[in-house]
Amino acid sequence: MNVLMVFGIFLCLDAFLYVFTLLPLRVFLALFRLFTLPCSGLRDRRLLQPAQVCDILKGVILVICYFMMHYVDYSMMYHLIRGQSVIKLYIIYNMLEVADRLFSSFGQDILDALYWTATEPKERKRAHIGVIPHFFMAVLYVFLHAILIMVQATTLNVAFNSHNKSLLTIMMSNNFVEIKGSVFKKFEKNNLFQMSNSDIKERFTNYVLLLIVCLRNMEQFSWNPDHLWVLFPDVCMVIASEIAVDIVKHAFITKFNDITADVYSEYRASLAFDLVSSRQKNAYTDYSDSVARRMGFIPLPLAVLLIRVVTSSIKVQGILSYACVVLFYFGLISLKVLNSIVLLGKSCQYVKEAKMEEKLFNPPPAGAAGKPCSKSQSKCKPSQEENLSASVTSQPIHQKENVVPLLVTSNSDQFLTTPDGDEKDITQENSELKHRSSKKDLLEIDRFTICGNRID
Repeated sequence: MNVLMVFGIFLCLDAFLYVFTLLPLRVFLALFRLFTLPCSGLRDRRLLQPAQVCDILKGVILVICYFMMHYVDYSMMYHLIRGQSVIKLYIIYNMLEVADRLFSSFGQDILDALYWTATEPKERKRAHIGVIPHFFMAVLYVFLHAILIMVQATTLNVAFNSHNKSLLTIMMSNNFVEIKGSVFKKFEKNNLFQMSNSDIKERFTNYVLLLIVCLRNMEQFSWNPDHLWVLFPDVCMVIASEIAVDIVKHAFITKFNDITADVYSEYRASLAFDLVSSRQKNAYTDYSDSVARRMGFIPLPLAVLLIRVVTSSIKVQGILSYACVVLFYFGLISLKVLNSIVLLGKSCQYVKEAKMEEKLFNPPPAGAAGKPCSKSQSKCKPSQEENLSASVTSQPIHQKENVVPLLVTSNSDQFLTTPDGDEKDITQENSELKHRSSKKDLLEIDRFTICGNRID
């Protein structure tokens, strides 16, 4: 389980670093193509490729939300939260955790709708107006989610700076409440996979929140390194409690539901399969979108908040300071590239160990689902939405027998839903029926986004 957590955290880190390193470069290249296109002549119908359109939208959303965050006063929020009672803050923090999960659940759907509306082929120019409401909705979502995470970080900062540490103790004990709400429930393999992904996302978010708390406290103490050692025991205590709770929770869940520990190797292979398939030439989605879809981790609001905190905490003055910023940026790019290389190598190793590599190299047949749907092919859109709902949600859904050949599930989800016990006989009887149906591979269908265009 710990190996899965470490692998998932590095996946989130890779998607998070992408926003700071490669996304600005991709936006610059897309804008360069847009401005130099009249000089080179319009050869294609499209001004930009679908991936470039999505990159520009992400960059514009980041910039707009960053300037909107300047109107939120962090100091006033800190003193407002600090004036509340301990019990009230405990309730507020629990409500913020629930709200964060709700925001993450529909936030990626809002961004997917924006990407699809912006990249789908349109016959009339009037149809491009539909991008505007989706864009404003996406900006509003990222802004509200960033404010929500800021309130979480402020509450955690108040807990760190409290004199008797009672609030921090109560917030840490809140992790043990998860054991009470989880271990006595029935879990299938898919449900446990969802919980594991949620724990990975929650742990990485907590690491970023702790980084924000340390930055704010170090700024208040004029970057005195001695104060960092004052914060260090509390940070270690929060991280240790989170790790201990996850270990105990997963241990009892696997024990009470008769699930072997080998299932975590299957989860790790599924995440590795998503990574390798999204890096192929004919992938239909960006890697950061695949991580967001699988784990519920959306890096845009967290990146907006971190940029806002860093720019307000660190003052850049003089040529030497700007040179340090440039060197730090190149260091982030090097870290991103190194992390991506190591992750890709480990993912290929995990896919080979799980014997899933043959699913990667099956050539997609002609007329695959990657072709965009026009108005004359309006029947294609419901099928894509059915594929999306069947592949993205990994909860076990009991379908009727006559519906089985019509649904399309991805290979990594089929890999996770390995039968136990008596279910093996049922799957052997239905194997012939599955082979007769049309074989749809993960690379043939648009799994993570509604957009049917190529985003690579």
